Amino acid sequence: MATGTYSYNPADLKGNTMSRMRFELGDTMVQGAENTCAVTDEEINAAIEMYPKSWKKAKLMLVESIYRRFSYEVDTKTGPLSLSLHERAETWKEAYEALKKEVKAENISVPAFAGNAGKKPPYFFTGMQENERTRQG
Repeated sequence: MATGTYSYNPADLKGNTMSRMRFELGDTMVQGAENTCAVTDEEINAAIEMYPKSWKKAKLMLVESIYRRFSYEVDTKTGPLSLSLHERAETWKEAYEALKKEVKAENISVPAFAGNAGKKPPYFFTGMQENERTRQG
């Protein structure tokens, strides 16, 4: 298995950078490499390159990857020590579902109203059937 690289530069958060993505994912403890990071630099860069025009789609791809990776971990109990690893997967699943809704909402397009697209105003108007000659007053 090839080892990935893990880097983070807090000064490089402007723009669509790998450090910004790592910051938004909360995956900034790079000192421990694969022991403390959820994704590699290569995975982040691949997601950004796959969706260069949609930052949220790239982020969604990474969140889904993290969620699926953690979903295989099982709860463990040894004596007084208990590790509920499924909670970590549930947290990422919730983040995935919320981000997925955001991405779907951004992709919904409302068609332009065809009735007024550079045309004359409508023929009908308020009061058009009132006859002033029949008014009594």
